[in-house]
Amino acid sequence: MTKLAIIYYSATGHCTSMAKRVAAAAEAAGAEVRVRPVAETRDPASFAKNPAWTANYQATKDLPTATGDDIVWADAVIFGSPTRFGSVASQLRDFLDSLGGLWAEGKLADKAYAAYTSSNTVHGGQETTLLTLYVTLMHFGGIIVPPGYTDPSKFVDGNPYGVSLVSTHDNITEFDDATATALDHLARRVVSVAGCLSSR
Repeated sequence: MTKLAIIYYSATGHCTSMAKRVAAAAEAAGAEVRVRPVAETRDPASFAKNPAWTANYQATKDLPTATGDDIVWADAVIFGSPTRFGSVASQLRDFLDSLGGLWAEGKLADKAYAAYTSSNTVHGGQETTLLTLYVTLMHFGGIIVPPGYTDPSKFVDGNPYGVSLVSTHDNITEFDDATATALDHLARRVVSVAGCLSSR
């Protein structure tokens, strides 16, 4: 059974909802799944006036947070992050930067990796967020598993690098059909490729 870790940071809940959708699709594809949010590094008082951020923080603050052991355990990892100036959020970046010891031991290599992101605008830096994250994963020695145009749904969603959500609402729990289908396809593809790798 393929082991998949979904490691994400979410402020206002979009990437949390996306993680749940990916997890459900991966489990339906036969994977054992761990969903792990990255710890919030901001003082909750600093976003107390943002209802969606506060709600997502309250809903996830008692969940087990991501550690390097989750990546070591996994055959595949799907990362999620909102777009921040064309790159991942600082909270996820801090997590990635903490993995130097495992990287030096070669424990992050030879795993299937992919990612998803969200932003409030159509040209909000989604593709650069995914591409810059993939540069880090290349340093890990990871095997990048982009969705490409390997399914008809990708010609609708239009993102060959991963999955990106454009959202104008806070703390969503449902997606349009194109995003939902793209998340499902990403999960299935990563699980399938990781299964091929682990059977070598």
